[in-house]
Amino acid sequence: MSAVRGPIVAGKGEPAPQPGGAGNAEGQWAGAVNVLCVRLDNLGDVLMTTPAIRALKVSEPGRRITLLCSPAGAQVAPHLPSVDAVIPYDAPWVKNQRGPDPAPDLAMIERLRAGRYDAAAIFTVYSQSALPAALTCMLAGIPRILAHARENPYRLLTHWIKDDTAMDGGRHETRRQLDLVASVGARTACENLEFAVRDQDRRAAAQKLAHLGVPLSSCIVVHPGASAPSRRYPPESFAQVVRQLSAIAPVILTGGPGELALTEHINTLAGHRAVNTAGMLPLGELGALLAEAAVLVSNNSGPVHIAAAVGTPVADLYALTNPQHAPWGVEHRLLNRDVPCKYCYRSVCPEGHHACLAGVEPEQVVAATRELLERRRRLPLSAAGGRVAA
Repeated sequence: MSAVRGPIVAGKGEPAPQPGGAGNAEGQWAGAVNVLCVRLDNLGDVLMTTPAIRALKVSEPGRRITLLCSPAGAQVAPHLPSVDAVIPYDAPWVKNQRGPDPAPDLAMIERLRAGRYDAAAIFTVYSQSALPAALTCMLAGIPRILAHARENPYRLLTHWIKDDTAMDGGRHETRRQLDLVASVGARTACENLEFAVRDQDRRAAAQKLAHLGVPLSSCIVVHPGASAPSRRYPPESFAQVVRQLSAIAPVILTGGPGELALTEHINTLAGHRAVNTAGMLPLGELGALLAEAAVLVSNNSGPVHIAAAVGTPVADLYALTNPQHAPWGVEHRLLNRDVPCKYCYRSVCPEGHHACLAGVEPEQVVAATRELLERRRRLPLSAAGGRVAA
């Protein structure tokens, strides 16, 4: 294990640390074979971080990756070839339902201490602070800790890049994390998102859909839910989209168990033109469905990033809450209406009008979906999508 010789900082007016540059950040991470990756928010955020995780995995022979993530993020871990182990954690600085008792946090520090990690990479969106996670890792005795930070972290981070540009300059979330790990020498030739579709999930999804009378492949998937109200296209508009798309191809509605009432409402308004699978497909089977689908039509939510990982085009009803989370590495269309209040970074529309989404006409969604279908049909099979190898 190489020694840590002090913080490597990319501050204002300074370049990010480069391999072989000042402080030799790459050399300090050489030999770190037991690495903790920290990504404590949503499933989609974990997926957008997978190229950076892969870069860490492949940049050091024999490196083992443990992912510390939210219980929601942990659902995707079985589908991430670059992750060797997962630790679910409801951190107190992340939105969740846990109480104020600090016992789970003290226990997590001890669990991480017992893991004897050589290094930790903390991944956050621009609006989050990495310092609570950094303190946890420092107290656990992890000798190398990497993250973005706005303020000087002093001894909480040994390697860091300063966040000093408004909205991170609009840089995509995936690029943000790839740039972070590149600062300690971790790079990958494959920058696609990861989601490995398992054969058992493909078989189970095909069996369920056959029972419902629809094929697994060549359908249009519509996912009308989203965790944040500010990112939800109106159900009445979704119903019009479903009604029109059903004349083109079979339409399958997807969602979690808590979204069953929403999907049933939309399907009723659409004249029951779709097959409603909300609550029926576990994450792996949803991934199998998206891998075989012709197009996904969705609010900007976790399934968008699963579709991107498996190569399926996306008509993305992209609320203008922030500019960084568009589908990565896949053919897509972003559907929204420009508004003065864009980039609010809010889960609930602060203006109350949802104009950036409500202003999108259903006919625009249908036209974008048709365009993606036509482009997909013109592509050779090998270029139209497919699973990403680790």
